[in-house]
Amino acid sequence: MAATMSNVEEIRNRVILGEYGLKNVHTTDYPGNYPGYDDCWNLQTFKKNFRIDVVEMDETTMEFDMVGIDAAIANAFRRILLAEVPTMAVEKVFIYNNTSIVQDEILAHRLGLIPIKADPRLFEYRSSGEETGENAGEEEGTEIDTIQLQLKVKCTRNPRAGKDSSDPKELYLNHMVYSKDMKWFPLGNQADVFADVNIGPVHGDILLAKLRPGQELDIVMHCVKGLGQDHAKFSPVATASYRLLPEISLLQPVEGEMAERLKRCFSPGVIELEHHNGKMVAKVVNSRLDTCSREVLRHDDLKNLVKLARVRDHFIFSVESTGILTPDVLVTEAIKVLMTKCQRFLNELDSAGMQE
Repeated sequence: MAATMSNVEEIRNRVILGEYGLKNVHTTDYPGNYPGYDDCWNLQTFKKNFRIDVVEMDETTMEFDMVGIDAAIANAFRRILLAEVPTMAVEKVFIYNNTSIVQDEILAHRLGLIPIKADPRLFEYRSSGEETGENAGEEEGTEIDTIQLQLKVKCTRNPRAGKDSSDPKELYLNHMVYSKDMKWFPLGNQADVFADVNIGPVHGDILLAKLRPGQELDIVMHCVKGLGQDHAKFSPVATASYRLLPEISLLQPVEGEMAERLKRCFSPGVIELEHHNGKMVAKVVNSRLDTCSREVLRHDDLKNLVKLARVRDHFIFSVESTGILTPDVLVTEAIKVLMTKCQRFLNELDSAGMQE
């Protein structure tokens, strides 16, 4: 690739946002591509450049920066968060009575998507052989691989309701079935093992069905350990995504009315105005907040004053947990899964080398 030394660094490390497209979108920092650059992978160099910075975290969401890696690794990490960190979810639904207007299949599907608050690390995967045996049915599952929940609700009329009342909340009792009505029934020694844990739905206000007097639900559910790649109900995150760190550079001072228009072209907090010698001058304050809309490129008198780019190896991750596990635990478990995959690959290479 013909490139002068002055812009090689930009080609290697920046994605440029142009008016009609993007530049430098492909990774080019591989050995021998640029004279004078030693791009051979080196463990010490990787350790020096790689870092993870936690920006914000609470019980359900986490934002952190992962710097110094290739996009392929970042995307592999994202996909592991979505599909390869195990959770517990409803797998078997035994409906003994359902006189509501919700069909059995629809109700079973809704129950399967309810996030269950249980640490999957304390359970084993259920063996597929158990489901095909003669005793497969209501009694299947043990305390090491199954959580049993029960939903038993019957709607009746409220004898204390007013004669002129038309509000269902006053007329009926138990007419709204919520996820909080799913009760945990311990199997084996689970009551002792999980004495300090409240196993059940993460959120108790998820509406499952509406009933009228005489209608009832009598359901038993078995929760098992699974992966999101098998079914979305096992995915531990509501979303896991990343974006590249934006970089905004002013090529020359922007003053007065142009500075005010420049500020409006970006997300709030990206550009601020400062007073210099009686004039309003634009200044880049926090390019991280920019959504990279490229609105500034629509203005002919501004588009040549600004350079828009993204840092190629700086990934801003956003992880939102369903509440089963905290986001920091999810990230840790995803790293463990990635390490296991790498070790398996190394083992395959060693076995292949021994066969040769």
